[in-house]
Amino acid sequence: MGKVVFERNVPAASVISHSLEGSIHKPFWIDDVTDAHTFSALQGDVTADLAIVGGGYLGLWTAVLAKQRNPDARVVLLEARELGWAASGRNGGFCEASLTHGEENGLSRWPKEYEQLDRLGLQNLDEIEATVKTLNLDCDFERTGSLDLAIEEHEIEWLKEAETDDDTVFLDEAAVRAEVNSPTYLAAVWNKRINAIIHPAKLVRELARVASELGVEIFEHSPVREVETSGGPTDAAIVHSRNGRVRAARVALATNAFPSLLKRTRLHTIPVYDYVLMTEPLSPAQLASIGWSNRQGLADMANQFHYYRLSADNRILFGGYDAIYHYGRKVREEYENRPESFERLASHFFTTFPQLEGLKFSHRWAGAIDASTQFSAFFGTARNGRVAYSAGFTGLGVGATRFAAQVMLDKLDGLTTERTELEMVKKLPLPFPPEPIASMGIQATRWSLNRADHNQGRRNVILKTLDALGLGFDS
Repeated sequence: MGKVVFERNVPAASVISHSLEGSIHKPFWIDDVTDAHTFSALQGDVTADLAIVGGGYLGLWTAVLAKQRNPDARVVLLEARELGWAASGRNGGFCEASLTHGEENGLSRWPKEYEQLDRLGLQNLDEIEATVKTLNLDCDFERTGSLDLAIEEHEIEWLKEAETDDDTVFLDEAAVRAEVNSPTYLAAVWNKRINAIIHPAKLVRELARVASELGVEIFEHSPVREVETSGGPTDAAIVHSRNGRVRAARVALATNAFPSLLKRTRLHTIPVYDYVLMTEPLSPAQLASIGWSNRQGLADMANQFHYYRLSADNRILFGGYDAIYHYGRKVREEYENRPESFERLASHFFTTFPQLEGLKFSHRWAGAIDASTQFSAFFGTARNGRVAYSAGFTGLGVGATRFAAQVMLDKLDGLTTERTELEMVKKLPLPFPPEPIASMGIQATRWSLNRADHNQGRRNVILKTLDALGLGFDS
């Protein structure tokens, strides 16, 4: 087994420890938004045409789009804590067009409709950009595109397999280092249209603002423990919160990584913890040393990959690599502080940008990704069509949640649309197995992915078997 670049070129321990000194264990995005509106908890009983459970991107997009479709509808949204406190306020801020977690995954699972899914995904991103402009969403939206980076020799050939055109450009070593200067870069593909970067917490704030202006009733600190549908098929559902209830004709579930309120989908996602660092703002000289004038989102091609981007004030967000699953599908605050992951990320950062030695990280944090076995969202209805759900975005929810909100509303309205007729929408992925099989399988898969990265990308029998079965675990 060979060593990867982050093992061949390791920065001094003093560089790593210095960089993390004084960093705040809190998501930078949430810490950066101090003017977000707060909402009271639900008290007593209310009625609604639509009740939405979950106040992240999926819930907020569903609320906004529902009111745009039917301004007279009474829409109520319940959030267990604060809007956007979970994945929607902790992600890297990559708003990608892909609905399928990339071309390879899309072609392998839905080959007959991949071109359609690709078109719909790009259309969805275009519509998000248009919405940002027409509704004046202050969320630092930049249509930067992205670079897929080869940092090992065998990855260059993977990139050369991509079809190129005016919007998809292959860059050799000199060309990619002219874009972003890192000694680890060997080649890249620049995807110019399929990605934007945003400020995650500002997008939450702005969607909440628009929803409120449209008349959506938002309640924070209102955890939902049950959705009751014991009456006849046309009777209202009752959403039970801690200190109140919502009696609603329809319900949209947007709980993602958290345990599903529907028994049928509780094994369809697992929470996978992802770790992130954010630097202090770069000085003009530091920024000049790496270039990055086109501000693309970056990600390398390894199974255990890193993603990184610039913020509006020229900080560098650097995350990924470790993807940690805890036995029993638990989502717990103590899982967010993992010093070895933060130290590993800091080490990899200075391998990537040795010219930035001395730069410090201001924030470190983690969050749970709702991983599914197909690496992308799934959809469905329950309780005689009165309840719709979507989950399993596997790290690509910033953009795909808007598409999912449209799917849920189509289904709740009983509409037949291009979206509802997709095989991807009609068919549920395979669930993850129960414990202890899930934990053993996931750990074996992580070991295998790491081994592949150290063996020129060659996949062992475990990964080949999972590929054949259509099962996955995102690293």
